[in-house]
Amino acid sequence: MATSSVTVSYRFHESVTRNALRSYLSEFISTFFYVFLVVGAGMSSRKLMADASVNPTSLIVVAVASAFALSSVLYIAWDISGGHVNPAVTFAMAVGGHISVPTALFYWLSQLIASVMACLVLRVFVVGMHVPSYSIAQEMTGFGASVLEGILTFVLVSTVYAARDPRRGLMSSTGVLVVGLVAGASVLAAAPFSGGSINPACAFGSAAISGSFSNQAVYWVGPLIGASISGLLYDYVLFPSLPISQGIGL
Repeated sequence: MATSSVTVSYRFHESVTRNALRSYLSEFISTFFYVFLVVGAGMSSRKLMADASVNPTSLIVVAVASAFALSSVLYIAWDISGGHVNPAVTFAMAVGGHISVPTALFYWLSQLIASVMACLVLRVFVVGMHVPSYSIAQEMTGFGASVLEGILTFVLVSTVYAARDPRRGLMSSTGVLVVGLVAGASVLAAAPFSGGSINPACAFGSAAISGSFSNQAVYWVGPLIGASISGLLYDYVLFPSLPISQGIGL
């Protein structure tokens, strides 16, 4: 019991060090700008197109914004916090033992607050426009949409792990670009059906400010399960020789 208490105390202390606080700030800044750019792109397309929901151009706009935005913020945060920018990525890292549970909770807090703040800024300063929230198509069930979001998050997390793997050489701008491209491709593949969020923080922030939490579980359950399976599969099946403490996360 004493050993367990010491371990918990050590892990909590490790989560409030100066480097840890820098990581939380990095996650806040990177998530804020990612959500601001992605949700802002959606608002811009609605402003310029009479009926953006049925115009394929709006889909391309959001997909390109997602790809560029994620690549850019990952380039900023990668060597500080690990560049999670997504509670699902953080969850996978915690399940795989790359970061402690207290650190993961602080990451989540930073990401969720950042997302809400980004959507609030858009709501306040973009006059005459409402913040869009993610929704599923009428022909989709909640279960089907959650599975789709989970599969796409699986692909995203696998790409993050591969890009971060030191056995592939030093991290370069190519890695963050590839992760961004996967995010953009996911929007193209799923946005008309499940919303194509693959980021629970982004879905939560837009829902909180728009006041619509309908089907919010879709953007949490599927991505968290898909992310954790992806991380465990990469660590223990695809590349089991890499020590868990190396290279990925804080």
